[in-house]
Amino acid sequence: MKRGDYVILFLALALLPVLYFHFWNLGGHGDRVVIRSLNNKPQSYPLQQNRRIEIQGAKGPSIIEIHDGQVRFIESPCLNKQCIHSGWLRRSGEIAACLPNGVSVQVTGQNKPYDAINF
Repeated sequence: MKRGDYVILFLALALLPVLYFHFWNLGGHGDRVVIRSLNNKPQSYPLQQNRRIEIQGAKGPSIIEIHDGQVRFIESPCLNKQCIHSGWLRRSGEIAACLPNGVSVQVTGQNKPYDAINF
């Protein structure tokens, strides 16, 4: 490698952290949640209004809680409860889904984060 190659390599390595934090950083705090289920239209709720929502899925009802600007699954009829273990979602772009029951929750906001799929 020549001296110019080292300069380009150094600049590329120095630029990587800047690009990472600019493009791959999670979005800001979300302002709405979109709840999707197999047989219903997507429903959108503001994250600022506390409530519990029961959504009928393929295996039974899933209960979703919105509290203090965040949302989570609190009950679901699936076996492993991965949707419940995903915990509170608050940042724009975060998603939790109960795939056996066909119910998903996505936080939306003005700042959409990039990920490996849509980058």
